[in-house]
Amino acid sequence: MDFGFSPEQELQRQVLRETLARVCPPEYARRCDEEKRPPREAFEALAQAGWLGLGLPEEFGGQGGDQVDIAILLEEVGRAMVDLALWIFRAMIYGGQAVLDSGSPEQRAYFLPRVARGQLSTAFALTEPDSGSDAAALGTTAVREGEEYVLNGRKMFCSGFTVSEFVLVAARTDPEAPKHAGISLFLVDTKSAGLTHQIIDVLGHRSVATTALFLDGVRTPAGSRLGAPGEGWKLLGRYLEWERLCLSAARTGGAVAALDEALAWAKQRQQFGRPIGKFQAVSHKLADMAVQVDLARLLVYRYAWMLSQGTAGHKEAAILKLFAAEAYKEVADLGLQVMGGYGYSMESAMQRHFRDARLGTIGGGTSEIQKNIIARELGL
Repeated sequence: MDFGFSPEQELQRQVLRETLARVCPPEYARRCDEEKRPPREAFEALAQAGWLGLGLPEEFGGQGGDQVDIAILLEEVGRAMVDLALWIFRAMIYGGQAVLDSGSPEQRAYFLPRVARGQLSTAFALTEPDSGSDAAALGTTAVREGEEYVLNGRKMFCSGFTVSEFVLVAARTDPEAPKHAGISLFLVDTKSAGLTHQIIDVLGHRSVATTALFLDGVRTPAGSRLGAPGEGWKLLGRYLEWERLCLSAARTGGAVAALDEALAWAKQRQQFGRPIGKFQAVSHKLADMAVQVDLARLLVYRYAWMLSQGTAGHKEAAILKLFAAEAYKEVADLGLQVMGGYGYSMESAMQRHFRDARLGTIGGGTSEIQKNIIARELGL
């Protein structure tokens, strides 16, 4: 498909694909998933090659580039391994773009060069036991005591905590304010006293652990607050624009890989004297998968371009997140059907796509919430 990429972007994709074939081949991704261990070697190789500096200014050791460049990066990494793409996304966005957007000069000087070098990853902690889709109803508190804040509360479904040096925590600093107005953000050292975690055994995304966090009197410097007190929810709205793009690009890459695997199988697997792809029942499934992948990619790069132009809105973000997540889920499901028992086998990458894709319609805002946003933006 021709999206009007520049020659430099086409070269970027080619070089990245060649690098990933070397540092994150299919057998490596499978082992990381099976052993529930992070793809650290691949992460470090991409960092050493400078990919984590994409989107950051050169003055902080970055490579420059815009949202389209980052979408290319995460689509290609997602094609190799979605978990690796999500680790990179969290490092680049919550430790990089968030600090670039809202950080103090001191925070920028500390975080951004380390993010660009791959030396610092940041997890994100928003969801709580009693606040999921109603995320602003969070109960974790942060009380100012001199030059520190003291945090108490519990967070759920925090991905990437075990591979991160910091975690961006949303906490309530003004209990008297309306729920959206009393939230602040803190970049908390993951080794802080009083901060403990418990790994949650989940269906997919097994290589980079999902955790519950317990904050019991965690003291963090006042300088760890990101932005002004009480503006956390507004800032999260800006970071969410990046999250929608990055998650969707990574999952679209996963959908591309699932289509590739199913298509290769349909061409070589023979039944009744011919390749199964020659049967209409199978070929139509592959055609449906190709349509889903093409549309997801179109939406990813449309949204990336709109973000780069400053014209993206809540509706476009919700449409992208909704479609890309549902497309990956449908493509993985159809791919499993095409491959039959072989796709259901743990030796196949298709079962991993099937498991990983399922989170997309739940995490980071459910598909139902995305439809609510779209309907609201339509004036309903």
